[in-house]
Amino acid sequence: MNVGAAKGRGPGAGLVAEILARSGLSQAELARRAGIPRSVLNVYLHGRREPGADALTRLAAAAGFDLGLEERRRPPVDPERAGKILVQVLELAEALPFRPRAEMEFPPLAERLAKAA
Repeated sequence: MNVGAAKGRGPGAGLVAEILARSGLSQAELARRAGIPRSVLNVYLHGRREPGADALTRLAAAAGFDLGLEERRRPPVDPERAGKILVQVLELAEALPFRPRAEMEFPPLAERLAKAA
């Protein structure tokens, strides 16, 4: 896709305009398929707001295109490291002494509400 920006507009506007033109869809249909309001799509097209990577990916997918951004996205947390930390936390929790909870001085909320009614 040619992402050349139109005069006075950012690169996002040019890319959104090209996605719309190549898709052959109306603004309303593209916006509906992408799950964004048509007014937001119009704002992107006129360059009054720059779409983020997520919005561009959703618009491209709704038009049947793939921007290829998914491969570069990494999860915000490394699952292997998070798993190791979770194991450490659980082992620590098991090593701590267990103390039963003391009896509550107040009756449970359900009992108090039943008495009030």
